[in-house]
Amino acid sequence: MTIKEVSEKYNIPIEVLEEYEMWNLCKKTKKSDEEWEYNDDDLEIISIIMTLRNIGFNNDEIKKYMELQLAGDDTESVRLRLLKQKRNVLLDEIHSNEKCIEDIDYLRFKLTE
Repeated sequence: MTIKEVSEKYNIPIEVLEEYEMWNLCKKTKKSDEEWEYNDDDLEIISIIMTLRNIGFNNDEIKKYMELQLAGDDTESVRLRLLKQKRNVLLDEIHSNEKCIEDIDYLRFKLTE
């Protein structure tokens, strides 16, 4: 698949794919017309990158995680720690939002007394 095909099929902006290409994380091969061709392994890497992006990793965190991923199984504990840290941040945000909802409900209750 070309970058345009990947962008259209998976709804990823071309600019985002180009940035990830600069990280040299994909093992794509060059086609004769100077376009990159993504193989199945590259698509799996892009899928992981997009998942990390969706859960709130910034570009530096994504790059670090993916470099560890490509380094092999010896980095599994570090990657698990990164995921646990992100999970804890998200849980803290959820708990904070739950507290805000409780406060709203309390104020609504007070208004209707």
